[in-house]
Amino acid sequence: MLSVENVTVRRGRAQVLNDVSLTLAPGKTLAVVGESGAGKSTLIAAILDLVRVAAGQITWAGAPVRRCSPALVMQEPRRAFNPHLSLRRSVMEPLEAQGHVIDTSHLTTLCAGLEIALDLLDRRPTEVSIGQAQRVGILRALIAAPPLVLFDEPLSALDAVTQKHTARLIADLQREAGFAALIVTHDLGYAAAYADDIAVLRAGQVQERTPAARFVTAPQTDYGRTLRDAAFALGALERVA
Repeated sequence: MLSVENVTVRRGRAQVLNDVSLTLAPGKTLAVVGESGAGKSTLIAAILDLVRVAAGQITWAGAPVRRCSPALVMQEPRRAFNPHLSLRRSVMEPLEAQGHVIDTSHLTTLCAGLEIALDLLDRRPTEVSIGQAQRVGILRALIAAPPLVLFDEPLSALDAVTQKHTARLIADLQREAGFAALIVTHDLGYAAAYADDIAVLRAGQVQERTPAARFVTAPQTDYGRTLRDAAFALGALERVA
């Protein structure tokens, strides 16, 4: 289980995260939503040990999170890859870094699940579409079978049709692989459709954590209701059966 306990992160004199506590069980999905500047990306950076935590602790199964080798899917897929390397080479780097034997059958299975043609991996990032690059980014995140995957706005760079398709691919792969997913997103419709729980972050503080289905009908806070009502007004909320 991922455990974020009373975590505070400062940038200069400002507190970017203020006494944040969250948990995420294996196989479950937690969506963290909130406006720009709420601290969502800083939360991911703290979990990955990329920023200094001034107070509190972050663990996976009681140990430092780095020991479980969490994976990250970034917001801008093409920038996530070395432009001078083939996508195949970039996908294989996490396996090699962790000393894993490369299992071609596992690669083939993941590519099939993500609808990636194997020969596409021989191209460079600039030679594929943004949607293809994002699916390869997800492939790279899952190739070493991590128990925890962090998604930083995974759909925002995609068009509406590709967003829906990619969201379903992620959900299908999660059901098969059983990894825990923490999704940082502005897209409340995506969060409500695919997450088990929604945590609302505002000015570095958790305002509420609510089961996704309940959040759509009855947010616990005024700020949560404001976010929910705005998503309804935009026609963005749709619960997946």
